[in-house]
Amino acid sequence: MTVLPFSQALRERTWTGHSESEHAGFMADLMKGEGTRDDYIALVVQHYFMYEALESAEAAFAGDPIVSRFATPRLTRLPALEVDLEFLLGADWRERIAPLPSTVEYVERIRRVAAERWAGGFVAHHYTRYLGDLSGGQFIGKLMARRFGFDTQGVAFYVFDEIADPNEFKQAYREELDSIEWTEEERDRVIDEVVLAYRFNTEVFEDLARAKAAA
Repeated sequence: MTVLPFSQALRERTWTGHSESEHAGFMADLMKGEGTRDDYIALVVQHYFMYEALESAEAAFAGDPIVSRFATPRLTRLPALEVDLEFLLGADWRERIAPLPSTVEYVERIRRVAAERWAGGFVAHHYTRYLGDLSGGQFIGKLMARRFGFDTQGVAFYVFDEIADPNEFKQAYREELDSIEWTEEERDRVIDEVVLAYRFNTEVFEDLARAKAAA
């Protein structure tokens, strides 16, 4: 039996979850131009909490031989999110934001993975977020800039100044995934964690839609 490269198996087995997340109502409306500037800000706020958890977890894996293959300051998003939120909400933005219930669950999961020092689990969340940012996220950033009249302020999150060629970076990332000698059981665990990350992402979009409807 031919064993698929891990990156290919990962893409194929998580495609449904990825697609559901990508086409969730809130995000679909934002992409179609039916969302407002406030909707976009609400999304940026939730991203802040997600990336604060993810990048704090990365620090907890310092020196880990697996995580170190993927962790790089070129991907760090938290400073850009802070710049975006100050531009979008003002200097007091920290006092004006709060995570949605689904974001709290997402953050707790990332922190649990870090507390357990499960490198594969961290890589699953790292892959889900950053490769998404370097893929569809690039289109989203340009679309939001055009839609709301932003230059780079407001969409700094989507700008990877230190990655000249996102496609080349993603290919190298996938090659690293393929080079890890995980057992079949661990490969399955990592894929399941990516599925879970996509589910959390979809639930955040659903929470954002509920919050908008209740406003």
